[in-house]
Amino acid sequence: MRERIRRKSKLKGRQPEEAALLEVRTLIGAPPTEGHRRDLLIEHLHKLNDAFRCLHDRHLVALAKEMNIPMAEVYEVATFYHHFEVVRGGDEAPGLTVRVCDGLACELAGAKDLLARLPELLGVDGDDVRVIAAPCIGRCEQAPAVVVDRQAVPLATTAKVLQALKSDPDEATVAYFDAAEFALKSVSPLPGAIERMPAFTDYATYRANGGYALASALVNGEEDAEAIIKTMEDSGLRGLGGAGFPAGRKWRIVRDQPAPRLMAVNIDEGEPGTFKDRTYLERDPHRFLEGLVVAAQIVGIEQCYIYLRDEYHDCRALLERELARLQADPPCALPRIELRRGAGAYICGEESAMIESIEGKRGEPRMRPPYIAQVGLFGRPTLEHNFETLYWVRDIVEKGAAWFSGFGRNGRKGLRSFSVSGRVKHPGVKLAPAGITVQELIDEYCGGMLDGHSLYAYLPGGASGGILPARMNDIPLDFDTLQPYGCFIGSAAVMVLSQHDRARDAALNVMRFFEHESCGQCTPCRVGTAKAAALMQASTWDNTTLEDLAQVMGDASICGLGQAAPNPIRCIQQYFPEEVA
Repeated sequence: MRERIRRKSKLKGRQPEEAALLEVRTLIGAPPTEGHRRDLLIEHLHKLNDAFRCLHDRHLVALAKEMNIPMAEVYEVATFYHHFEVVRGGDEAPGLTVRVCDGLACELAGAKDLLARLPELLGVDGDDVRVIAAPCIGRCEQAPAVVVDRQAVPLATTAKVLQALKSDPDEATVAYFDAAEFALKSVSPLPGAIERMPAFTDYATYRANGGYALASALVNGEEDAEAIIKTMEDSGLRGLGGAGFPAGRKWRIVRDQPAPRLMAVNIDEGEPGTFKDRTYLERDPHRFLEGLVVAAQIVGIEQCYIYLRDEYHDCRALLERELARLQADPPCALPRIELRRGAGAYICGEESAMIESIEGKRGEPRMRPPYIAQVGLFGRPTLEHNFETLYWVRDIVEKGAAWFSGFGRNGRKGLRSFSVSGRVKHPGVKLAPAGITVQELIDEYCGGMLDGHSLYAYLPGGASGGILPARMNDIPLDFDTLQPYGCFIGSAAVMVLSQHDRARDAALNVMRFFEHESCGQCTPCRVGTAKAAALMQASTWDNTTLEDLAQVMGDASICGLGQAAPNPIRCIQQYFPEEVA
């Protein structure tokens, strides 16, 4: 009997090396009495990846032993995410990595040339430095954008990349940022004033300017929760991650579910062309955190998880520091807040895939129903919100519902943070009225088109939102206004093309992105995006086959990635047939 128990206590297959076990324990710490939490697997993988610039298979074996989970499970999670690189046997860790964004905005700004020139200029020999292409890194207004190790290089040139290799970045300074003051203005600075990390509002500065007064009053019973929900409903605030579900209504739905209830905040801003969440987060993290505390108090939530994309290294460091300051000197009782780190998977922007990732699994979307408001994180009712939705809670409650809903054009209501990139003079986040047209956005907020460029086409909702021609420049940009034209606004990422570009090239760029980012769980998306990208390279499109693919992807894919991937195809066929005939 004793021998049988001893045999069962060992991992099957390869046994962990003592040296590897020691290295893993040093990084992740000793297990608590109940053992390491299964949901922290990805966080532990990050610690290993940061320390060794890769994941050695010996460490994966040791981690499986330490966490008491099958090696196959550890391996399948580690190999799912793009920012983890598994190295087998005695292979050496890769050198410092330089990632050149090849998203649409960066491609328009010369990323291909930069990608071609950097290896020779950096003297890449395969050991010390390597240069690779990377999908959109959320700095489209700073195109071309490069990341050296984890240091962002905006408006990158070869000289700037070389400098980043030699020096550490400067720290951001402190200044008060009032988001409401930027209504009907550009939130982002002009290109000549762009900084890697702009001045931000720290905890002391935020408190000195009335910060957390609303949250404290609510927690202490001085503000009425029902009145706040009513204000949110009257304001018309909808989910600003792309789905557009009314925020106040969502609070009511989750509040009516049995306790314990959880919250998951989505800052996995991976839609190509979208950078609004990063722009606000790096300027004022506490306005978002106060919105989180208010929502948690009203809905009855004691545990919150913030999921931040891994590409936002500077934002993560800032948020970690400011969250620690808040928790060290809380203005009121706070929910438990955990910051989780993505690992380079666009699919985790889908709410159920994000929840799978928070649980330490592969980020694969779930079949619905049940919806996550009923059965979400760890099987509990879950309030899921985009970062920006929570960001506006304080301003809406303090200024009143009419303040927010009073903005708008063409019969629409509210403010929208448009992430504008491409062939305009002043790209960036524009806090403009809902219902503004792309022509008004370009002329009034972006300084017009670049010299020598005129509007040819635009993507109104990022990579998945479709492509429209210049002659359709008068459509109000908002939820529900673009669907009749085969498009949608999503997270309001507007990418502008000129007469020097081809819409079909933009469509191919985003289809390659979808192919790269498909989680592979369902065949229509996994096979369909790859086949479509191959067919779209032909000078003359096989429209019959492409339409068949589009139909199957749209009808049979599990989540929005595969369902929306056909949008660029159909827009090219409908609005730009001369480009593919």
